[in-house]
Amino acid sequence: MSEWHVVWVPDPERWGTLPAEGVLGVQNLPEAVARMGLLPGDPVYVRPDGMVDRDFLDLVRSEVFRDLERETKRNYGTDYRPLLTFLSSRGISWREATPQDLTDYRNWRCDAPENPHRISGTKWNREAAAFTKLFKWGKVSPLPVDVSRKEDRAADSVGSRVSWLTPRTWGLWSDIGLRGHARVGLARPEWESRTEMRNTSFVQLLLSSGLRRQEGGGLLLFELPTQRLRRGRYLHGRIAGSLTRSKSSRTYYASVDSVGQVEAYVESERAWVVQRAQAAGRYDRLPMMRLVTKVTHGLKPKVEWVDRNGVVGSHELSRLDWRERQWLFLEGPEGPEPAWLWLTEQGLPMAPDRWNGVFRMANLRCEEVLLTEGEQKVQRQFRLAEVQGKSPYATPHSGRHSFALYMLILLNELFEKHYGLTKKDRRDFALLFGDPWWLVKVLLGHKDVETTKRHYLAPVAHLQLESILAMADTDDDKNEQVEDLDDVFARLARETAGIQDIDALLGKATP
Repeated sequence: MSEWHVVWVPDPERWGTLPAEGVLGVQNLPEAVARMGLLPGDPVYVRPDGMVDRDFLDLVRSEVFRDLERETKRNYGTDYRPLLTFLSSRGISWREATPQDLTDYRNWRCDAPENPHRISGTKWNREAAAFTKLFKWGKVSPLPVDVSRKEDRAADSVGSRVSWLTPRTWGLWSDIGLRGHARVGLARPEWESRTEMRNTSFVQLLLSSGLRRQEGGGLLLFELPTQRLRRGRYLHGRIAGSLTRSKSSRTYYASVDSVGQVEAYVESERAWVVQRAQAAGRYDRLPMMRLVTKVTHGLKPKVEWVDRNGVVGSHELSRLDWRERQWLFLEGPEGPEPAWLWLTEQGLPMAPDRWNGVFRMANLRCEEVLLTEGEQKVQRQFRLAEVQGKSPYATPHSGRHSFALYMLILLNELFEKHYGLTKKDRRDFALLFGDPWWLVKVLLGHKDVETTKRHYLAPVAHLQLESILAMADTDDDKNEQVEDLDDVFARLARETAGIQDIDALLGKATP
């Protein structure tokens, strides 16, 4: 037996009910784990002989691993297990691994026809980064793999899996996947969803703001934007740095309509699940609750609270991560209720990664409605491109991608049509305020405009910005005309790979 296993330290509220006699001879397992210096989300590795590996306990508690984001810890922790199993099958420990062992492992993971679960170049590069960190920490020499070496990186790596849907295709996806509509546009008789308002308002918020899943999914009630832009249809708010990848707070913008949908959810569907949870006493049984007593304003807003034991605490709002945010409660008309915006049917905070399941189910509903039974039986990755193109497919990050593409096109439309700028005027405007790429970069919160071009808008990066919206024949700056935005998106979907549009999905005739 050479199989390694990994278990994860749960959050305090997810230990469940433990046996009175203890677990494996340990009376208070959560307390014992905390004394060892392990944190929620940390991996614990179990060797093939059933014993916990001490080396990896030291790695997990080291600064090298401790400072990683929780999602990165989970990714790296998952990546280590198959490598450890591979090396154990050769009768060696990870400290004895050689460059040849890692070359053989890479071949098995990426290229071996005998492996039914081969991985992509992008996945290998992530694993190589995890292994490099492990071997450097363990002072293994020579390094079996080093992600900084060109030969240890995959040449076929793709920077990101980008997915765009045009605005009307998002409408189709939402109607079928989240509202239960049939192809004809009416809700199916058997459709019943008690979370329809929550799901549709979340999607609209992401589409209008470009927020990431964790950024939008970790919002608190009092963080919804309320300040309207002058003469605009947008509101602006502040996203906490702890929720962003850069760990820097930034201003974000959301349309009045999308925020209105969220507010409608808060006042109806959300209020209903809160009342049910209060009546069932669910909040009274939570192991951790911090009742917010004050939220200060200013450059660095702070949240002040008191816990069940009467202990008073406070922290900067921008530094509260999503787990701490789930412990915050507000005093409502019927008692304490979560400050967390998005709630489950049980009235409890919905962890950001659970949105993946909402999108997955919506994708499956679209397939049920738009694909034949035979087409549905084939797994998505094995379907022909023409079959994949019949049903819209979205992830939470697709909203961010689509927002970026939409804003690029809209900004160009404003530059060329609304402002009536000549080419010279546009050059001057770009020098003063930045071109549309730069403005989209700011909206997305990227540090570098090249990141925006490379990872989010690659399919249209080869197009000249002027040609996206200009008519086919343009000889005079003063005579420039602009297509309807739906027509622009339809044309881009026909000419560019990766953009999903309703014409192609529903088989409409194209000009």
